[in-house]
Amino acid sequence: MQQIKLWKSNIFFNSALDLIHRLKVTSICCCVLLSLVLRARALIFFSTGDPSYNTNAPRGALTNSGWQYQGAWSVFTGTVISSNAFITAKHVGGAVGDPFTFQGVQYTTTAAFESPDSDLRIWRVAGQFPVFAPLYTRSVENGKNVVVFGRGTQRGAEVRINNRLKGWEWGPGDGVQRWGQNRVSGIFQGGAEIGEVLRMSFNAGARNEVTVSAGDSGGAVFIKDGKIWKLAGINYAVEGPYNTTNSGPGFNAAIFDSRGLYVTDGGAGWQLFSGKPITGNFYATRISAHVSWITNVLATPGP
Repeated sequence: MQQIKLWKSNIFFNSALDLIHRLKVTSICCCVLLSLVLRARALIFFSTGDPSYNTNAPRGALTNSGWQYQGAWSVFTGTVISSNAFITAKHVGGAVGDPFTFQGVQYTTTAAFESPDSDLRIWRVAGQFPVFAPLYTRSVENGKNVVVFGRGTQRGAEVRINNRLKGWEWGPGDGVQRWGQNRVSGIFQGGAEIGEVLRMSFNAGARNEVTVSAGDSGGAVFIKDGKIWKLAGINYAVEGPYNTTNSGPGFNAAIFDSRGLYVTDGGAGWQLFSGKPITGNFYATRISAHVSWITNVLATPGP
């Protein structure tokens, strides 16, 4: 097994080259990312830059697919998982006593529990939540369709190479909750303090196809299990930054075709993507790998 290596201070994979070179391994594997990481922030769609798109609960086949369990944790998102607890990304921070807003009601946090081997943190609150999400406990996420939730930036300026559209830069943040769709395209082992992550790829074409950017950290990934949508992941990281030349600071972007763009080599240099089409990817901490820890925390007595 190879290993994903990340800098703890940020949350975006800054170089995907080693990852891409190693994707021919089995569905549960590890990959080396010689990269920095930036925080996952807000949903960006392939089909539209309309800031009002998918800002209400999904309907039809996606009714009750997780929107009803999302709450506001500062400028980020948390998912309610018991009558008095919610889960989010560890790296978004927070302190006991901070408020969590759920369905228009503020709940004061009374305790925090950090996962020892992942980016997950569970917060306990005073009071009782009216509903909470079931957990996806099966280990068959690969290839499954998902609904993703987050809040933050809009879609920004086009990224083009030789007048060919490659994606969009991150736009301004607005803190609005949105939802989109994707599919699990791989499962990887991140190593100590990261654990197993689900990978989703940003592909061209689909109407609700989505990737993450600034503000999506802590947002949820839901998978339908039978007739019930269940919590399968918590947004963790996305690949970037990119550049159109081999010098300068580069930029963060939602990229569906990396050919012709440069990615950081993890140091001061840049490496060129070439050859076959390569999508940008984002990653969510895998809930099924931490069910025992979550169950034990929820059973822990306390305030």
